[in-house]
Amino acid sequence: MNSPLQISKRVRDLAAQAEEGLTAQFSRIDAIAQANSQRVLSAFQTHRVAENFFAGTTGYGYDDLGRDRLDQIYADLFGTEDALVRIQFVNGTHAITCALFGTLKAGDVLVSAVGAPYDTLLGVVGAVDKGHGSLKDYGVEYRQVDLADNVPDKEKLAQAVREPRVRAVLIQRSKGYATRASLSVDEIGELCAIVRENNPNAVILVDNCYGEFVEEWEPTHVGADLAVGSLIKNPGGGLAPTGAYIAGRRDLVEGAAMRLTCPGIGRECGSTLGNNRLLYQGLFLAPHTVAQAVKTAVFSARLMELLGYSTEPKSDAIRHDIIQMIHLGSPEAVKRFCKGIQSGAPVDSFVTPEPWDMPGYDSQVIMAAGAFIQGASIELSADAPMREPYTVYLQGGLTYESGKTGVMLAAEELLRN
Repeated sequence: MNSPLQISKRVRDLAAQAEEGLTAQFSRIDAIAQANSQRVLSAFQTHRVAENFFAGTTGYGYDDLGRDRLDQIYADLFGTEDALVRIQFVNGTHAITCALFGTLKAGDVLVSAVGAPYDTLLGVVGAVDKGHGSLKDYGVEYRQVDLADNVPDKEKLAQAVREPRVRAVLIQRSKGYATRASLSVDEIGELCAIVRENNPNAVILVDNCYGEFVEEWEPTHVGADLAVGSLIKNPGGGLAPTGAYIAGRRDLVEGAAMRLTCPGIGRECGSTLGNNRLLYQGLFLAPHTVAQAVKTAVFSARLMELLGYSTEPKSDAIRHDIIQMIHLGSPEAVKRFCKGIQSGAPVDSFVTPEPWDMPGYDSQVIMAAGAFIQGASIELSADAPMREPYTVYLQGGLTYESGKTGVMLAAEELLRN
């Protein structure tokens, strides 16, 4: 007989109290999931998805009907001319890198619109030295517009993009390991308008990781030229085993494809190895799965607020991605929280996460992630750089019920003497 989960009456009562005030939030999240589920179903029907699309290819991957039709479906959902959905992308950073290298050449300037990008991109742009092959090594200059009072500095962005050499502007939708609020699609649209007004020729690329299907529209619906994201986050629905997507202008998508493979081959090669069914089914489930993750984030914010911790976004805030920040204030509290999240996982629940020197990061990182897909952030997980202000970043939850349980176990660890 299974041993019951060790959750005290105090935590169960706090969880019930937390849920009492979340009815309106959950209704809003369900409405968005309904709208996005209908959009996905409509795209599947428009593009006549059929059983034979799920057959995989090997070797070169020529004439992979399912792969190529999935590109069209993503383009439809993102309101773009084209899309590239490939399991050959090892993660979102890889896809963003291909998009940047496909867009920029020596002498061009890349501007980051909302401060420094995510840690793993710092080596890509050459802001820090993480080995040969950065944009800087190939003659691309990197600049960034720092935040003003933790929000985008629109006036300085307008000034920064006016120089004719500015070829691309990077907007990171999610907060990453920063403490700013994640950007809404409307806010991204406002930044796109500023760039367009001051430099009509600049390419606007949005790192869309963690944001897909949280709202009813995507950044490419409001002016972005490219949106890029990982399939083991939102759009993979918890089923995609690896990969990423790029959606946007046809010439820019083609440029990225040439960087993923090589000039002259581009998107024509890339076998799917039997994974098409998972990519299609994951996308079909994605709006619902994302809603489960958003509900988990909202619940975690409310429960942690009841315990006296500061959160961002607050539990009553409208969401723009699946990430929940919880300011824990000490390394010990971060370790305890992550231990609790790990104990609520279906996989590796018995292990204790410890900080380590994770590749691509400038400080040790602790990660709790007992996932079916390694590193899948759409599954319940929590991670934190081990540096001040000792903030943990929680995301995911394939089901709200399991996500809620994991958060309750994290609260239990925080309360343990």
